[in-house]
This record gives sequence, structure tokens and C-alpha cells, in this order.
Amino acid sequence: MNKDIAKILDALSSEYGGGAYPGRSSEGLNPEWECDPFHVLIATILSQRTRDDNTRKASDSLFRKYGTMEAIAAADADDVAILIRPAGFPTQKARAIVECCRILIGEHGGTVPSETEDLLLLPMVGRKTAACVRSYAMGIPSVCVDTHVHRISNLMGLVHTKDPEATEFELMRIAPQDRWSDINRYIVRHGQEVCLPRRPRCEKCVVRGMCDSCPPGL
Repeated sequence: MNKDIAKILDALSSEYGGGAYPGRSSEGLNPEWECDPFHVLIATILSQRTRDDNTRKASDSLFRKYGTMEAIAAADADDVAILIRPAGFPTQKARAIVECCRILIGEHGGTVPSETEDLLLLPMVGRKTAACVRSYAMGIPSVCVDTHVHRISNLMGLVHTKDPEATEFELMRIAPQDRWSDINRYIVRHGQEVCLPRRPRCEKCVVRGMCDSCPPGL
């Protein structure tokens, strides 16, 4: 089946409006913090290996008490771990977040770098986190591949890849650059609302006619 990724993204954007971004829950609740590079960076670190709803709870709790980079850098990691417990792996993530803020202040003048190579040097920052920060907070076209994007892109037949990094580069190849940031924004929301990992709601899918995994007859 031939795929037009721009047409798929158009259909998903019409269905989901503003789409998703790190720290937003599947319940449609917006976070309490600004969508700037610092907050998006920390929220995306929190999002690793946890559900979207847990990311929102943890990030809201953390930023409610420590709303700035300087406040987190000066915080005790054990106190941070208590606040972010809903996101899982609280000790590991708390240490990384505190150290990340200290590095940003000490080596980057209190700003989040925009280059992928610089972002990847920060604790617990991989390609997904770097791309999310560049895309959502900096407006730089980037393909952010999380579990939703990797899973659904392969289910639909957009790509045939074995790992998220390969998915990222293949999506960059087949999608117009001005749509790169839309890939995560709308496919994530689709994964939260309809294309669920264990029980996909194919009958409600607006792109089922372009999906290789859609059951016959729908």
C-alpha cells in the first residue's frame, strides 16, 4: 500500500487539533508550566519509561515546588525524587535532573543548547529527548520518536524498522522537513486516544484506510 505521510498527518491534525506534547496527559489536561526549553527538557526526561499521565503528574509536582532551573540545581536529589515518584525510577531521574540543571548553569549560562550534539551530552538525554526539546520548545524541525511513533509508524507500514533511531532517520527521509515536528505531535495523540498498544480502536481510526494493520472490512 502506497503511503502519503503528509496526507496521514493532515487527517490526524484535523482529528486532534493541537496534538500532544511532553507532559500532557491522555486525559487532555494541560500542564501547569510554560512550554519552554527548560521545562520541556525536564518533562521529557521524566517521560522515559513511563505513561503519559504519570509524566504530567510528576512534572506538575516538580515544577510546582521547583519552578526554575536554579531552584532544581540547588535542590536535594532525594527531595526531587519524592516529587517525581509517579514517573518511575525516581532516584535515577532525580539525580539526572539535578545534575542536568547544574550543567546547564555551569556550562551553558543557564540556557538549554539547541544543537543535538550538545543536548546529547546532558544526563539521560538521548535522541528522542533532544528532538522533543528542539521541536516543541525551539520550533526546530525534528522527528521525535518515542514508543508511540516507533510502534504506530511500523504498524501503519510507513516504515519497517527495528529500533527508534532507525525509525527517526527513515521518517526524516520520507516526510517533508516542514512536517517533521508534526509526526510526534499527532501520532503520539493517536496512540493515546485510538491506536492503543493492547487494544487498538481501529473502527474509530481516521487513517485506517492507509494502515497496513487495519483488519479487513473496516
